Parts: sequence; structure tokens; C-alpha cells
Amino acid sequence: MNKTKRRIFEISMKLFAEKGYDATSIEEITAVVGVAKGTLYYHFSSKEEIFTFLIEEGMKLLQNSIEIKTSKRNSCLDKLKAIILIQIKIIVKYQNIISILLSQIWGNETRNINCRNLVLKYIKSIEKIVEEGIKNNEIKNTNPEVLASRNFRLNMFYFDI
Repeated sequence: MNKTKRRIFEISMKLFAEKGYDATSIEEITAVVGVAKGTLYYHFSSKEEIFTFLIEEGMKLLQNSIEIKTSKRNSCLDKLKAIILIQIKIIVKYQNIISILLSQIWGNETRNINCRNLVLKYIKSIEKIVEEGIKNNEIKNTNPEVLASRNFRLNMFYFDI
């Protein structure tokens, strides 16, 4: 990612987190970044594209971190512990992305549906580890979807983000 695109990314993330998607305008983004609209549109075709890029990159970061850490663990319980620690680190380091994502999971706009789908996909990846743990008798026979969802909610909703 080049310097200008990174700056647009960072400023947009900050503005979306502070003001919300609807209250943030392209004009405001360009003013704060210090670029012309043409420069912004060279990198992103719309505010929606900036938003989509933000949340997809944030979730990729989370997923990649988890895949790296869990691949080094043998037991499912150790994998779940690693996931919890990574989620906490991501919340602390990338608070704005998480705030944006969680603020947009409700509603029926395309961005709301995309955010919700990204969160559900993420929870499904945790659910697979829980199912593996049940199969290996590391975890009591329980509803994997509920346990995976609780893990996500515990870390994402109960921290002051």
C-alpha cells in the first residue's frame, strides 16, 4: 500500500470510528488527509469502497494472526486460549477497526450485511476449533455455535472499545 493510500486508510478509519460512517463525508476525508478528491478517487472509487477495504483488511489481520498462532498449538483448548489473547491484542491495537465493524453489524444496508457476514465467518472459524475439541474430548459436549459466539462477544463487547 503506497503512502497516500495508507494515509487515506488511516484517516478514514479514525473518522469512521469517531463520527460514524454516515456522518463522515468524502470532503472531510480529503480535507483531513490533505489531498484532492481526484487523488482519493484514484485510490478508492467511493466512501463505500474505503469502508469495505477497512473492514476486510481488519478481519484479514485478525484471521491471519489467529491462523499463525493456532497452527502452532496442538490442543483445542490451547488454540482457544491463543484466540482470546489475539482478540484482546487486536482490540487494544486496532480499536478503531473493531469499533467500526461492530457499529455496522446491525441494519440492512450492504455494508451492514457485509460486516455481519465477516463477523459470522469469523465466529464459524472459532466454532470449528470448538467442534474439534468436542470430538477430541477436550471440551464438554456443548453447542459449538454458542460457545464460539460467547468467545467473540466476551472479548469484543465487554472491553471498552
